[in-house]
Amino acid sequence: MLWLLKVGLLAYAGFGALLYFGQRSMMYLPVGENPADDLSVEWVSADDARLKLWVVGESADHAVIYFGGNAEDVYFNAAPLRQRLPGASVYLVNYRGYGGSSGEPSEAALFADALRVFDHVAARHARVSVVGRSLGSGVATFLAAQREVHRLVLVTPPDSALAIAQRLYPVYPMRLMLKDRFESTRHAATVRAPVLVLVAADDTLIPPQHSRRLAESFTSTVVQYTEISDAGHNDIGSDPGYWESLAGFLVD
Repeated sequence: MLWLLKVGLLAYAGFGALLYFGQRSMMYLPVGENPADDLSVEWVSADDARLKLWVVGESADHAVIYFGGNAEDVYFNAAPLRQRLPGASVYLVNYRGYGGSSGEPSEAALFADALRVFDHVAARHARVSVVGRSLGSGVATFLAAQREVHRLVLVTPPDSALAIAQRLYPVYPMRLMLKDRFESTRHAATVRAPVLVLVAADDTLIPPQHSRRLAESFTSTVVQYTEISDAGHNDIGSDPGYWESLAGFLVD
């Protein structure tokens, strides 16, 4: 029996080490550079990186910044957003390390980059709304707490990456292990912009209760909470109701 205990402890320690040292490679799954040439491109310089933004449409007034999921090629949002937001400019952000942007992703770096992108966009548009999907919801919530955002849309958002990690690995002290926590509930209370939370009812990666917990954390603004039935984490964008809700909220 003692040898079984030793094997179990070694396995626990080994997988724990894998989780700790490999956590960023598990959290961030960068996509390569999309060779498409049908969109305008703008670049934003950071201290140690250059960020590639796809730009859809032209507008002197309203702009929308889109932050994607941890493995998302944001380019593929261009066509549906062009169709549904014809009166706005849309900026699709390739995180550092993603889609032609240089640098290495981390929570601190993505937060700092989001502020730079916002300031770049706000310099030419009177109103700037922000959309964040999955991992990007943490970036978007932080940004909305730091800048004057017109409207905020969060798609399949977790309350925090820490809460999701602890649910997935309950036998490990993730509060001590996780480097990038994306604790959106900590930033939500200072957001003043109206918020739309779009949730996939059948989401097994980020179950709806996590999104509801985040929605309840916005205590200084009005929150609209919408669940898309028969939709999962990765296919919520295939439901027409998703795009109708998003566009209806963003279009004045």
